[in-house]
Formats: sequence, C-alpha cells, structure tokens
Amino acid sequence: MSTTLELACELINLRSVTPDDAGCQKLLVDRLARAGFTAEWLPFGEVSNVLITHGGKQPDGPSLWFLGHTDVVPSGPVGDWTSAPFEAEVRGDKLYGRGAADMKGAVAAMVTAAEAFAGARPDHAGQIGILLTSDEEGIAVDGIARVAELLSTRGDAPQYCLVGEPSSQQTLGDTVRIGRRGSIHGRLKVHGVQGHSAFPDQSDNPIHRFAPFLKALTTEQWDGGDDDFPPTQCQVTNIHAGTGAENVTPGELDVRFNLRNSPASPSAQIKARVEALLKQHGVDRYDLDWRVSGEPFCSAAGQLRVAVVNAIVRELRLEPALNTGGGTSDGRFLAPLGTEVVELGLLNSSIHQVDENTPVADLEKLSGVYGQVILQLLKG
Repeated sequence: MSTTLELACELINLRSVTPDDAGCQKLLVDRLARAGFTAEWLPFGEVSNVLITHGGKQPDGPSLWFLGHTDVVPSGPVGDWTSAPFEAEVRGDKLYGRGAADMKGAVAAMVTAAEAFAGARPDHAGQIGILLTSDEEGIAVDGIARVAELLSTRGDAPQYCLVGEPSSQQTLGDTVRIGRRGSIHGRLKVHGVQGHSAFPDQSDNPIHRFAPFLKALTTEQWDGGDDDFPPTQCQVTNIHAGTGAENVTPGELDVRFNLRNSPASPSAQIKARVEALLKQHGVDRYDLDWRVSGEPFCSAAGQLRVAVVNAIVRELRLEPALNTGGGTSDGRFLAPLGTEVVELGLLNSSIHQVDENTPVADLEKLSGVYGQVILQLLKG
C-alpha cells in the first residue's frame, strides 16, 4: 500500500462529519511534527483550524500553502453504500469511503508531498504550509473565513495557495480552477391574505402574485460573462405555500433561490436588480433576506499557475484546462488578501454521492504533482 493511500485510509476511517474534525488534524500534526513541521492551532467556535508549516517566510523566499478541509458531508443512508462509508475499502482500482475524493485523498497527497520535500531539502527557501479547516462543508463561518481575517490583521497571508478541491473532470489533472464564481442565496417571503378558493375576491393569493416575478427571475440575462467566467445564472431551489387543504389559498409563499455570479454582476448589483424585478411585477408585500457566501474571484496569472501547469505536464503528460467552473471553495477567503490561488485535486464525479471513490493510482500521482509544484517554487 502506498504512503498516500495508507494515509487517505486513516483519514477516511475518522468520522469527521462537518464541523467535527474527529481527530484528523491531530493525526496530521503529529505525523508532520516528526518531519520538522510546527503547528499553530486556530480554533473558532466549534471549528478546528490548524496551520502546519516548515521553514520561515523570508524576504527572498516565497510562501506556498496548501489549503484543505478535513470535514465531510454526511453519508446519507448507510445501507445504500456498498461498503461502510467510514471504513476505507479498496475494491478493484478504486478507494471507497466518504471523503475519498472530497477531500481526504487530496489532503493525504498534500501531506506526503510536503513531508517528502522537507525531508529531502530541510534547508529549503521560503515556507511550506498546510492550512486545514473542519468547516468547509458546513456554513463556513468559523473556518477559513475567520482565519483569513486573522491573517489580514497580522499581515501574514501566503504568497501562493494551492487548494486541493476535486477539480478534475474526466482524468486527473485535466482541469485547474483559477478562480470561482460567487454565490448569493436569497430567501423571499411573499405576503398575501389566506382565503377560500371559491371566493378569490376576499383573499390575496401570493402564488398568483409571485408567478410573473418567478418567470422574470429565471429568464433574466444578468450578464454575458467573460473569457474567464460563464454568465451569471439563477436557480430556484425551493418553493412552499399552502395549508395542505385543497380549498384554502395560502397567506404566505416562501421561496429560496441561488445565484452563481461573475464579476460582471457583483452582489450589490444583483440585490438591486432582484428588488427592481419584484417592484416591476407587482410584488409589493414581502420580506427578502440575503446571504452572500462568496464573491467571485480570479487570480491573475502568476508563478503558482505556471508551476501547477508545468507539474501536470511533467507528471501526467497532459495540458489542463484553466477555468472558474464549479461551486465555491475556501480559496475565496484568501484571494482578497493578495494571495495567488489555484485549485487542483482529484476527480469530482462521485463527490457527495453514495459510494464516493477515487482511483487508487491518482493518489500517488497527485502527491507527485504537488511535490513538483513545491520543488519549482521553493527549491531556492
């Protein structure tokens, strides 16, 4: 069993359902301490965060941090899994278990790459860091968001950050994320007057009032995107109204929707346009709450991007696509600090699904790619 596979199995066997780290980070801290790394624990609320580093930041030496999370989403019904979700199992050429791809496999690859480099070059230039949280799969309030605030206050952000989110689509390394779209959640409550369905003149049906706005919201052309970002799009995720009785019209309608936005449509502009659509379509009695879970970002091409692409070409013999697809990642919190952020991880085809898995061979390959990135940036 390879070193990276063995470590990935150890991590999967710890039931770290967000925000519970379940000992994953201590396991890694103890392991890397034997290779000369030091740890700074950064807990906030119920969330465990830790920064594990080797070497110091120098005026002439860069800092490269890997960014990962040890928490996972719930398994769902255990009986639906072929093998126990928190008992790592290799079947054929794949490793199965919750977190195999998202992202305990990549965290294991970060660790083995970093410890191998530090062992071979203990006096390397600059600093290697591995920043971990247990709050990426949850509401992401006390995780990297809080750590980034601390780093900003201390003026201690890294020069480069390589995020291990599962970016690959069909084969390892075929896709590298150079940024991410923003994510804006809206919760709308439309107020009406409940009544008997036979007497519509005595009620105000919020479903009828809402319907023209729903069409406008889902067909609105927010922007045209650009070379790096697809156009902003909106998806309605939940609609609920009614008492359950067939002859009673509802007094309220509750709607939730989500926008994935490009930089051409910042969150303040999105909010203003949604409220203008409400007014335009006669929805005048409502409550609307917003939660912006991330603003869009795209790191300018820099040495990290060059190193990642070169490492993929060298180790995997392919040219990756560079894009900003997918959901959000914790990279959104470090990019505003001036850090160049790039994302590269395992295949994402099974993430959050029953029987989550990753090809066994990809674990050691990813460790090799990460090692090449470290070598290019920190060899001195």
